[in-house]
Amino acid sequence: MSKGSTTGFRLVVFSRTLRQTDHAGVTVTADPPADVVAALRAEPTGGDIWLYGGAALFGTLLAAGQVDRVEVTVIPILLGGGVPLVPAGQPRTSLAPQRVEQFPSGQVSLHYAVASGHTP
Repeated sequence: MSKGSTTGFRLVVFSRTLRQTDHAGVTVTADPPADVVAALRAEPTGGDIWLYGGAALFGTLLAAGQVDRVEVTVIPILLGGGVPLVPAGQPRTSLAPQRVEQFPSGQVSLHYAVASGHTP
């Protein structure tokens, strides 16, 4: 995850195994992700927060109401399996389409706003 700063961005890594002392220039935390993101959002510096992580981290932040937008890129390869965007049991969340980008590679990026609340 990153948030805009005077140096371009700040990198925050959620980990239970990495140590802060081994990663200069990176904030390593084992604190609850929703708490960390809420604190970042409350900072007066503004800027976007980008999440690069797995379904569990994304699902935690989505359930805590800490996700405003979702961007999904479809890569034109049929795998026959894959990794879910959210873990099993995650409440259904409505998304509102914002825009679509198509690239010469055949990839399509879908941009959505997260609708307020969860749907049954």
